[in-house]
This record gives sequence, structure tokens and C-alpha cells, in this order.
Amino acid sequence: MPRPPSRPAASRLRDGLVRERRGTEVLRGEGAPLRLGPWQGDPQVAHVAPVSSGSPCSAGDVRRALDALRRQGYSSVLTAALAPLDQAAFLTVGFTVHERLHLLARGLPAAPPPGPPPGTSLRRAHHQDRRGVLAVDHAAFEPFWRLDDQGLTDALAATPSSRFRVATNGDRRPGDVLGYAVVGRASSRGYVQRLAVAPGHHRAGLGRALLLDGLRWLERRRVRRVMVNTQERNGAALALYEREGFERQPGGLAVLTLGLGAVA
Repeated sequence: MPRPPSRPAASRLRDGLVRERRGTEVLRGEGAPLRLGPWQGDPQVAHVAPVSSGSPCSAGDVRRALDALRRQGYSSVLTAALAPLDQAAFLTVGFTVHERLHLLARGLPAAPPPGPPPGTSLRRAHHQDRRGVLAVDHAAFEPFWRLDDQGLTDALAATPSSRFRVATNGDRRPGDVLGYAVVGRASSRGYVQRLAVAPGHHRAGLGRALLLDGLRWLERRRVRRVMVNTQERNGAALALYEREGFERQPGGLAVLTLGLGAVA
């Protein structure tokens, strides 16, 4: 799918934008840096995500990001799932809530991971598994939340280190993937970035096995607190996390949206 036309390098420097290798740009200014790029490869819809820095987002930086995205030809913008502190800058310039999410957390250590269901196994994901992983992801999530290949790459790169595991029936064919998990670590904090099981294998224990496998990996790396988010209407995922000791956090998260003709 074609990308929006890029602007000259001098213009990018003027706006504080630095292009990354994967086709996104990072704007550095007054607050947390902002990563800009297309939403799931769509040339009309942009995606904006704060880069974790310990600082809240700045409304001035958000306005500069919107100006840059408008010049690149985007017609609307979606944010990453934002905590209340980061939402403030976006709401100030006119963003509205697209969807709210539960934010959950738990401490470690975790319970020993159970063995996978009979006839299945967990193993490290390989490049040839990506097609099967994305097929599971598309079957498990609504269209808005589905990952494309770049989205999967972004999930794996979102933290300094990550664990990418698949549940299989023992073969190594792309269609063999029954579920997968991406768990990340940043300093002493852990994140369940993605967890999905093929609909035909729900309630068989694969999701729990993948989750606890990831929690034990985090524990071995001295992580003491783990975060995860899930859609408010995803009752099955919420029940799994709460059964495994995660607790809902005040405020939750929200994905925000804005049409680029409506900047305050």
C-alpha cells in the first residue's frame, strides 16, 4: 500500500522530526518524544504514540506533530492506548475518545506455568511462523485491533527485550500456530504486549500456558510488576488476567482520535 509522500529533509529537521529505519518518524520537543507513522499501513490514517521517557506529552509537541501529518496527506489520527497523564495533551488540542481499555497489573513471582494441553507445545517463534501468527491474530481480534506485519514488528520492538512464543501442535508449518504471546521487559517493569489464541482452541488452557510462561520469563529477569491492557468488552481476556492475579488499575487507558481538519 503506498505511503504518504515524505517531505524534504530540511523540513523534517525544522519540525524536530527524525526518520527511523522502519519508515516512522520521531518528533522530539518539550515533552515525551512522539513516534509518527501510518496506522496499519493506511496512507490516510496516522498513528501517534509517545516514546516512553518518564515525561508527559506536551500539547505543543502534539500540535507540531499534527501539522507535520497534515502536510504528509493524512486525513485523521489515532493514538496508541494512553494513560490519563498522556491523554491530557491530546485532549487539549481536540482529540476525543475512540475506545477505552482496562489497564491491569500484578506483582511477581508468578505461579509455576502449567504444561500446555495434550497434543500441543510451546516454543520460540521463528520468522516462518509470522504468517501463522498473523492468521491467529486476525481470527482472535476485531478488525480495528488486528496487527499487520509492521504492527507485529512494532510490538516486538516496543521494549528493550521481549519474548515471542507460539503454541503449536508440534509441527513447524505456518498453519501449525494455535496461539502466541509477546511479552516485553523495560527495566524492572514487564508488559504483556500481545496474547492471542485461535478461536477453535479457546478454553483449552493455551492462553493461560502462554501467559504464565511469559510471567516466569519476566521473573527470571528480576521484573517485579507486570502490566497488560485489554478492551473493556473483551470479557474472556479480562477473566483470564484476573484469574491469574492481575488487578484493574484506576483510570484505565484510552485510544484517542482526531480528524485533521479539526485542530484546536
